[in-house]
Amino acid sequence: MESMRCGECRDIARLIDHTLLKPDAVEMDILKVCEEAVRFDFASVCTASCWTALVTEKLYCTGGRVKVCSVVGFPFGSALTAAKAKEASAAVESGAEEIDMVINVGYLRSGKYEAFEKDLCDVVSACRNATVKVIIEACYLNDEQIVLAAKAIRRAGAAFIKTSTGYGPAGAKLEDVRLIRNTVPDIQIKASGGVRTYKQAMMFIEAGASRIGTSSGPAIMSEAHYDRSPGI
Repeated sequence: MESMRCGECRDIARLIDHTLLKPDAVEMDILKVCEEAVRFDFASVCTASCWTALVTEKLYCTGGRVKVCSVVGFPFGSALTAAKAKEASAAVESGAEEIDMVINVGYLRSGKYEAFEKDLCDVVSACRNATVKVIIEACYLNDEQIVLAAKAIRRAGAAFIKTSTGYGPAGAKLEDVRLIRNTVPDIQIKASGGVRTYKQAMMFIEAGASRIGTSSGPAIMSEAHYDRSPGI
């Protein structure tokens, strides 16, 4: 594959949420991810909510260009709605500009649509002005359930539908991205889970994704032979 022009590299970098959600991550790991995000000019740093204040402090120097992203209800989405809403509110208070929340998959699969939508709407509301990305964990859903979830997420006012947590039995799939795009063409899509190469990232973008969640951002940029700056 030919190397990208510098401008094209910046374009792909601005679509990457640089992610670290391993439960054994330590503070130095989080700081390294922040430094890499600034170095490559990624869209955001995405971590567990306990690290949000640290990431906010570390990314202050970017003037908001590299966003602070926190996951909520991660990775299962099955906590009490009030607990998920409280986590979302606390993350925003700690500096999160973007919230990636996990739906209650069990409610949706059980046909408990009212409870499913209440969970979704209460958490979105708790995020106030933060950009909300709703993780549907598509590997557990059939096409009909994906369509139902996508329409509910649009009604709730979220900005993005995110395919996966990366902790399910399968990650992002091109057919899921295309189904979401055809169902709700006016909402953005984040492909996440198993996206590790530049070629994969571009395939998802071409399918309709406008954000890529990955822990392999530096490797993707290395494939493109791009290095921006020493970082922070």
